[in-house]
Amino acid sequence: MNSTQDPATPPDMPDAPDPGIEPRRGWLPSLVWVVPLIAALVGIGLVVKSVTERGPQITISFNNAEGLEPGKTQVKYKDVMIGAVKAITLSKDHSHVEVTVQLSKQAEDFAVKDTRFWVVRPRIGASGVSGIGTLLSGAYIGVDAGRSKETYDTFVGLEAPPPVTADQKGHRFTLHGDSLGSIDIGSPIFYRRVQVGQVYGLSLDKDGKGVTMQVFVAAPYDQYVGTNSRWWHASGVNVRLDSNGFVVNTQSVTSILVGGLSFRAPPGQAPGPQAADYTSFRLASDEADAMRAPDGPPMRAVMKFNQSLRGLSVGAAVDFRGIVLGQVTDIGVDYDPQTRSFTMPVTIELYPDRLKRRAHGTPVPELGTAESQQLLRQLVERGLRGQLRTGNLLTGQLYVALDVFPKAAPVRFDATRDPLELPTIPNSLDALQTQVAEIAKKLERVPFDQIGANLNNSLKNADKLFAQLSTEVMPQARDTLAAARQTFSSAEATLKQDSPMQSDMHQALQELTRTLQSLNALADYLERHPESLVRGKTGDQP
Repeated sequence: MNSTQDPATPPDMPDAPDPGIEPRRGWLPSLVWVVPLIAALVGIGLVVKSVTERGPQITISFNNAEGLEPGKTQVKYKDVMIGAVKAITLSKDHSHVEVTVQLSKQAEDFAVKDTRFWVVRPRIGASGVSGIGTLLSGAYIGVDAGRSKETYDTFVGLEAPPPVTADQKGHRFTLHGDSLGSIDIGSPIFYRRVQVGQVYGLSLDKDGKGVTMQVFVAAPYDQYVGTNSRWWHASGVNVRLDSNGFVVNTQSVTSILVGGLSFRAPPGQAPGPQAADYTSFRLASDEADAMRAPDGPPMRAVMKFNQSLRGLSVGAAVDFRGIVLGQVTDIGVDYDPQTRSFTMPVTIELYPDRLKRRAHGTPVPELGTAESQQLLRQLVERGLRGQLRTGNLLTGQLYVALDVFPKAAPVRFDATRDPLELPTIPNSLDALQTQVAEIAKKLERVPFDQIGANLNNSLKNADKLFAQLSTEVMPQARDTLAAARQTFSSAEATLKQDSPMQSDMHQALQELTRTLQSLNALADYLERHPESLVRGKTGDQP
């Protein structure tokens, strides 16, 4: 053993006996394991809570994924988050994108058949500007809650926000028209120039002959849509020229830019009972067409003209002394090989009810009856004819006029023919052209060459006469005029006031005046003294 010893080392001690180790009867975990255990329990609780609060998972297809990001883009209903985008994938045919959305538990009622989804972005449309807030917050998926009870997990998203959502109060109606005009989704609807709704759906009819529009009128204005309401296009500016001058009608500046519709009860009628949801109405082209009384069944007829139809178009009016009874529906050409001539058949549609509404006294017979055929036959015998007339001198547009011409030539008429063929008569302008043509033919028979030759000879003789007058007659006439001028000068000199003749005549007149005065005095004296003629003056006797 080394004699030296480290002072820090304790001195050697005798060997101690081994301690006895006795195992504990119960095992308790160390406090170190409590924290992970609690964390695990919290995590399990969060997972359970997440699973229990998780709603259904749905798939929405869009044309593109512009503005959408997985884990960031939210799904909102009335600006309340009800879900989030979980994943975005491209469809197998590459035609669209499929967006997987995880809805919350409270939004499980949105996974039904008629729920609609769209991407909210900044947009400018007919209904105004929308989605301005997404310029800062980013795009999100908007929702319109459906009312169906049928659960769905696959949806086709809208490319634009719906103009009308399910929570808006009001009524929806269906309109059927001939043309869409300038109407688009979001176009306004007016009632007495007040905007009360908008168009939210457009479709072409299956037969391709018209269009169908779905419109929404918000409460409380929907109460004015009655069963007797009339609807019409209120787009653009309606300009009319009548006896009051130019009349311009429009609903608003909005309707001029994006189009619009309007409705109202017929004149003199109050709005009828409120129309039910999805009631169908006819859409007229303008207000005048909408407010016109029902026309009833039309009568098809044909008129054959032997003149140019330039200026006549389909849709031109057919009137009877100012009352519009129908319109032109077709214009054609027929060739007669026997006469080698052309005729121009014009097909028209007449509405006898329009005339019937204005008839007073004897009622007009119903269309297709024996009485109506007899009436037509009598009218044609009295001169009922169709005639083309100018409706506008500026544009040269023509219309068909029905009128009675008593001096018209008789024609054969079959009142039972279908379609009915009504006789025609040329208009006054054509008659004038015919007269001018006849005058031209007569003028062609006039011998203008012979007349010109005779007129030339007469002019030559007149020239000779004028030359003779100038050489022979004119000198004598000049001498005569000179002598007459000299005579007039002498007479003028004689008649001057300072001429001798005038002085002598003045003296003679004075002498004559004095003589007359003496005679007057003598006459007065003899009247007083008539005896002086025998005896003489008293002063003169001896």
